[in-house]
Amino acid sequence: MRIDHLDHLVLTVADMAATVAFYTRVLGMQEMTFGDQRKALIFGQQKINLHPAGHPIAPHAASPAPGSADLCFITTDGIHEVIAHLQDCGVALEAGPVPRTGATGPITSIYFRDPDGYLLEVSSYDPSERAP
Repeated sequence: MRIDHLDHLVLTVADMAATVAFYTRVLGMQEMTFGDQRKALIFGQQKINLHPAGHPIAPHAASPAPGSADLCFITTDGIHEVIAHLQDCGVALEAGPVPRTGATGPITSIYFRDPDGYLLEVSSYDPSERAP
């Protein structure tokens, strides 16, 4: 078996409306309603399914809890543009910019948190240093 790419992941959230508002306003994702009024966030060719805390949708993680993950998103914007946008949105930076290693090479990352306390990392690749 060979895995090609990630299709979606699931976040357990305490306040669905606050989470949707944050990810659409701050990260520019699109809200999606599907199935039995389930919520998801769409970006590129991926999505994040949202499960309400206390009412996870089966099957689910062994111990679903808000704030229990950290996620890294890649941006094509300059990292300083992202920092300015976060400041305009009133989002406090937790760390960065700092050098890190991404899936295909060196990245520059910044860190902040969403309403549930999930650690979010937004990173940019230097195109000249990206692995083939």
